Amino acid sequence: MLNTWIAATAVAVIAGVMGFFAVLRGSTFAAHAIPNGAFAGAAGATLLGLNPFAGLAVFSLAGAAGIAALSRRARHDVATALTFVLMLGIGALFVSWSTEYAQEAYALLFGEVFGVSSGDVVPIVALGVVSVALILVLFRPLLLTSAMPEVAAARGLPPERMELAFLLVMALATAMTVPVVGALLMFSLMIGPAAAARTLTASPVRALALSVSLALVAVWLGIVLSYRTNWPLGFFVGVTGAAYYLLALFLRTTYLSPRRAR
Repeated sequence: MLNTWIAATAVAVIAGVMGFFAVLRGSTFAAHAIPNGAFAGAAGATLLGLNPFAGLAVFSLAGAAGIAALSRRARHDVATALTFVLMLGIGALFVSWSTEYAQEAYALLFGEVFGVSSGDVVPIVALGVVSVALILVLFRPLLLTSAMPEVAAARGLPPERMELAFLLVMALATAMTVPVVGALLMFSLMIGPAAAARTLTASPVRALALSVSLALVAVWLGIVLSYRTNWPLGFFVGVTGAAYYLLALFLRTTYLSPRRAR
């Protein structure tokens, strides 16, 4: 359980930071596609007798690069969908070649957060530190390219390059966390708290801090309720994320005027 708390806390921090920029940049579909499509890499690595983490990392980074490349010639949502479909198709082929991968595929989608070993904790925490550090380094350029892409381009910050950098960091962050918490749980933690935070405040720093805080509360509460009820952790995290956003909408429309929501 100690490993569970440590790993889940690290994942919540990663998701809160990544989710803030995913919502801000309109890349929520990519936040769903990259971790879900990366399971194809784990399936291929398992067939070859390699570490599934290696396959996850390769496919996550390849998916991020593919989305960024296609986005230069097509709409971002179309590019993301095409890359996602391609990764799912390859994953379906790999799974069909193996009769022993069903349980591992289920774990990649829904996670095994209560089965975290001591050996999994260190890579997750280390990857979380690296990912958050990279986002902090890119904080101002990411904000500028998200809010004012034309101004960013005039200052020598091509939005396409920043999009590629952000997607690669997202892929790096999800590569090690998906096997533990699952692709669906990671997506829930990324989007729900971040969307609620952006609804409640227009200040980037406050929204980022609120996104991380809400993600931490969601995962801690989910662990307690899941342990008590024996229901899936993903259920509680997903419902909490949706409740966050609905409550934020209610508070904004009822109590916060456009001038005060900052």
